[in-house]
Amino acid sequence: MKPGDLLLITRAASVQFIRPIRCRLIRIDARPTYDGWVWRDVYQLDARDRAVARRSIFVQRAGVRQAGQGHQPP
Repeated sequence: MKPGDLLLITRAASVQFIRPIRCRLIRIDARPTYDGWVWRDVYQLDARDRAVARRSIFVQRAGVRQAGQGHQPP
């Protein structure tokens, strides 16, 4: 994964995501965490792939999925 990629974050990534969210990766945080867990800085996207919130999320690496291309921001 690299900055700019579209991601789908679901319960597979963390129990806090009862409702899945689509987001655009801003940066991968390199600070050490528990084995298999990572920090990601993302823009949460709306249905038209527009950024609606900036978030730092703590998720299981194996549960993060790449999302389809969708709309490109202007």
